Parts: sequence; structure tokens; C-alpha cells
Amino acid sequence: MTQDGYQVFAIRHGHVHRTVADNFAGGCPDDRPMPMDYFIWVAANERRTIVIDTGFGAGEAARRGRSVTRSVADGLRAIGVDHAIVTDVILTHLHWDHAGNLDLFGAARFHLSEQELRFAAGAAMTDPGRSLGYAGSDVADAVRLVHEGRVRFAGEDEELFPGISVHLVGGHTAGTQVVRIATRRGPIVLASDAAHFYANMSQMRVFPVTDDPDKLLNVYTQQLPALVQSTIDIIPGHDPLVLERYRPAGVELRGWVARLDQPFDETVR
Repeated sequence: MTQDGYQVFAIRHGHVHRTVADNFAGGCPDDRPMPMDYFIWVAANERRTIVIDTGFGAGEAARRGRSVTRSVADGLRAIGVDHAIVTDVILTHLHWDHAGNLDLFGAARFHLSEQELRFAAGAAMTDPGRSLGYAGSDVADAVRLVHEGRVRFAGEDEELFPGISVHLVGGHTAGTQVVRIATRRGPIVLASDAAHFYANMSQMRVFPVTDDPDKLLNVYTQQLPALVQSTIDIIPGHDPLVLERYRPAGVELRGWVARLDQPFDETVR
């Protein structure tokens, strides 16, 4: 592996039972099961280990009716990562399921879009529909980290490290950013909530919790595809199919941790 060819791991830490109607805007009455998984991600090579998003803990899970399948700390330990010494964390946005557990990463610098913090701590939060996705304590933690000098505001299209770049796309929230990572099989994009499911992109249907639906449709058709060689290399943020399409990081990690830098099974749909 070259210094720019990262191993990339998707680590499942939560789950919720939902239906098709729950997952697409527009009120389509479809009660077929369409569950949602919750992930954090890790990109690692011989020089650095980067955590992307920090998930949520048991308290927030209980408040929102989600299940914690394995803790974030356990998932990191399973691939040999000690959360206490991680030096860099990228936050794609500040929703409760992506920006909890910030205190686990006591040695880390956090990379966040300034637009997202302005959105999450500004006038938009007087709208209950927009504020629903945020936990006030997580936003407060992010503000505290700014004052501690531990937040670096990322550019709109910026290479943070050799082979890892962030790209501001918005749509889901005003400051959502996606992460492009160089791997041995070519670049992949962690879409996070810019695309919850593969079906968001293939069916052009947005998730109900969306700040700007028209902008998000443009993300699906223009911004995400422009970052990769093939749309198969766009990884949605919540789709259980990810763990079926990609090989587990170890036999004992099947259904828990997948390797996204390896080829996936296109027959799984």
C-alpha cells in the first residue's frame, strides 16, 4: 500500500426498523421493511488513521428509539484503533447520529465545515423540522471544541491529508460535507447523509430529513458522481446493503465491520 492508498472501514454501531414510507419524502404509503443502519468510518494507512463521524451513544439512542448494536469504542478497538489517541476526526455534519461521543476523542482535532456550525447554532434551529436532527448537547460540545482550539474549519473542496479530501455539498443540512478517499482500487466517496441509501441515488428520492431537496437531487446527479470513477464507488451513509456488498474486515466482524477499499459484490441488491 502506498501512503495515499487507504484501507477504509465501515463500522456499524446502531440499527432501527423502518419502512419504505419512513425513508422517502413525499408520503408514499409503503409499509415494506426498509431498516436503517448507523455507521462510523475509518481511513488508515501506514502514516495516519482518520475517523469519520463519531456516531451516538446509549443515551441518545434511548431517547430516539434506536438500538446500539456495538459501541463506537468497541468497533474501533475491533480494528486496532484506540479512540483516546486518534489525532484527527472529520465530521460530515452535526446531526445527533454523526456527532455524538465527541468526548471519546480527547486527543483529536475535528474537521468541520463552518457552514454546518453556523446552521446548527443559528436561526435555522428555531424551525422544529430543521432542529429535530440535532442534539443540543452535541452542538454545544462542538462550540466548546472551537473555543478550545480543536476545530479546524474545512474548505469547500479541500485535501486535508494526502489522498483524503472533503467536499461541501449541503442539501441534507446546510453544511454537509462528503469525504473522498484514495484507495488501491481508486477513489471512493463516503456520502454520509448526502445519500442515506443506494436507493436515494438510483430512484432519485430524497430522505425526509432534508434541508434543501432540490439541492440534494443535484448532489445525487452531479456532485457525487463527479468525485469518483464509477457511481458504485459512492458509499451511502445508512444502507444495510453496505455490509452485504462489501467483505467483512475479518470473519468475526461479519455484519459489523466491512472493508470498503476492496471490490464489492454487485449482485447483492
